[in-house]
Amino acid sequence: MADHNPENPIRTEAILDWHEGDMPYSRAFDDHFYCRSDGRLECAHVFLAGNDLPRRWQRQAPFRIAELGFGTGLNLAETWRQWRETAPEGASLHFTSFERFPMARADIARALAHWPEIDRERAILSAAWPDAPAGRVEIDLEPGMRLTVVCGAALDSLLSEQEPFDAWYLDGFAPSRNPDMWSAELMAEVHRLTLPGGRFATYAAAGFVRRNLAAAGFSVERRPGFAGKREMLCGERPPA
Repeated sequence: MADHNPENPIRTEAILDWHEGDMPYSRAFDDHFYCRSDGRLECAHVFLAGNDLPRRWQRQAPFRIAELGFGTGLNLAETWRQWRETAPEGASLHFTSFERFPMARADIARALAHWPEIDRERAILSAAWPDAPAGRVEIDLEPGMRLTVVCGAALDSLLSEQEPFDAWYLDGFAPSRNPDMWSAELMAEVHRLTLPGGRFATYAAAGFVRRNLAAAGFSVERRPGFAGKREMLCGERPPA
């Protein structure tokens, strides 16, 4: 079941083109939503492995993941699929994403239909997605699995958050096309909203992104990127 808060509404749909039938392309940011080889495998390589998941959610306490850029919901769907297969009985996951221009239901369903591995997750998400997402969208996807999508500018949204997260997926559009999503101010808020010992991961490897993450207080590690990309970044907020 979903509910949303329509206060302070923004434009409620991303403006898209479609490449190769099912590859969404953002006109606003002149960029694809994920790599053209296989976005689902990229999610596993960058965001799950970079955050040391599923190993870190092998516990009963609630696990909290945050994401910059919900997009098609692909990272949610792949994370949810792996959670169902590996999480301990009775565990719970709360996935919170910050998205400026949420997609329409039909576009989410069209994009995710590319991967039969996440058909179940796609069907549940698209059925529960509101007609006009705005404000704070809350969806109980199934027992133990909750989704929150906060619609609006990322920095403004993060400034209003108080409860920290165990893991971050930093998945805005390319830093060259969307530098505000990778600013020092935003990375400082990500750090504030990360538990000691919590982690982040991103496909981005631009020097200013790495420097902003380090300046915010993260230890930053370079790893090989996905599908021939030279590098990605991941790291940790050092334990207190």
